[in-house]
Amino acid sequence: MKKSWHLNRRMVLKSAGVALALPWFESMGAAATKQEPETPKRLCCVMFPYGVALPKDDSPDRDWGWFPRGEGSDYQLTNVLKPLEPLMEETSIFGGLSHAHCRTMNGHDTGDTFLTGNHLASITYRNTVSLDQYAAETIGQQTRIPSLTLSTDGGVGPRTRSTTLSYTSKGRPIPALSNPKLIFQRLFGQDNASQLDRRRMENSASILDLVLEQSRSLRSNLGLPDRRKLDEYETSVRDVEQRVERSKRWLDTPLPEVNSDELQLDANTDGPKEYIRAVYDLMFLSFQTDLTRLATYQIGSYGPTLARTFPACIGLPGNWHGLAHGAAKKGGAEQIGKFDQFLAENLAYFLTRLKTTEEADGNMLDRTCVLYGCSNSRTHQNRNYPLLLSGGNKLGLTHNQYLKFKESTPMSNLFVSILNALDVPCDQFADSTGPLAGL
Repeated sequence: MKKSWHLNRRMVLKSAGVALALPWFESMGAAATKQEPETPKRLCCVMFPYGVALPKDDSPDRDWGWFPRGEGSDYQLTNVLKPLEPLMEETSIFGGLSHAHCRTMNGHDTGDTFLTGNHLASITYRNTVSLDQYAAETIGQQTRIPSLTLSTDGGVGPRTRSTTLSYTSKGRPIPALSNPKLIFQRLFGQDNASQLDRRRMENSASILDLVLEQSRSLRSNLGLPDRRKLDEYETSVRDVEQRVERSKRWLDTPLPEVNSDELQLDANTDGPKEYIRAVYDLMFLSFQTDLTRLATYQIGSYGPTLARTFPACIGLPGNWHGLAHGAAKKGGAEQIGKFDQFLAENLAYFLTRLKTTEEADGNMLDRTCVLYGCSNSRTHQNRNYPLLLSGGNKLGLTHNQYLKFKESTPMSNLFVSILNALDVPCDQFADSTGPLAGL
């Protein structure tokens, strides 16, 4: 029998479903806040699949290996990462890092874990929160779009072959956008939704008021333990209420106007250079306009991805997966190395756009951390991930180095260092043992 003072579950779910956030735009000025606006701190994570070439130091094709020669500040880039040479004052390369919990997983199952560090048990395949979404709990509250999730294939894909890098605090995959036109519309589309949004928020505010009124009338019928639970519930409702009020202020704030003429919004996976750069351009614009401060981009996946054909599109033989498997064969390192060089060229394009755009007392790259890499070393091997981190010079990070670590050092230590640089509270992430030494 339902008692008259029972809360209506449908109403509670509607209330809990309101999850909008108040961002900050410098152009809003004093109208938004009387405090001095802080310069944004941003994070972008980019992953590619299948691993890289790892020829031995005495191999004739060593210059087509991904990792540099040398160590520390005394290193030499190979052909693969040569496009990043002008950006090494803002870049660190890492050797030896990986997720210890993922080393025993199938070699092509680890894309799902690149930003989580979580072992996917074969029974549950349950994941944990990704680095970007952990940061979004703090940084995501400051922008119109809490985070931007992008990939070549879009959606979420199958378990262990996911097409997204982002996972919620409950370990659920966040669908990725892939079409440049749809990404642009998501960021800058001007439509008639504002009045609908206004009505939704007004309805949400009314629902929240009703929920709090019902909870107050419910209190006298509860014992002490349940009253404590009710206090926690009311605190959560008030938090949602505050977010609704903050979000209302966005309804009268116009979206930034961006000239799309120079964007290749018609680019698709048939032309990988144009397509990849179009996505990088959109991420850059989302940061420049402060629509979001968090973005992930998965270039290809370990499943049957559209990106498998990318090497052939730029004149290389076979598909991406085949090139990775042939890396140890004669001439194989050069073939996969040339494709990895192509990916590095596109990354350098994105980093250069950030570096050459002035912001506050420096440039955008100074306060943007860009994590780039793969969850395999050689294909199928979940150790010694090829990884680099660019940016964050104004966030306390030190660069222009190739840091080698013992296998006992977890990759999640790098995550802790990134979160610390972003001023996101974090004592531990996954299996971390502290921040990464040398950064």
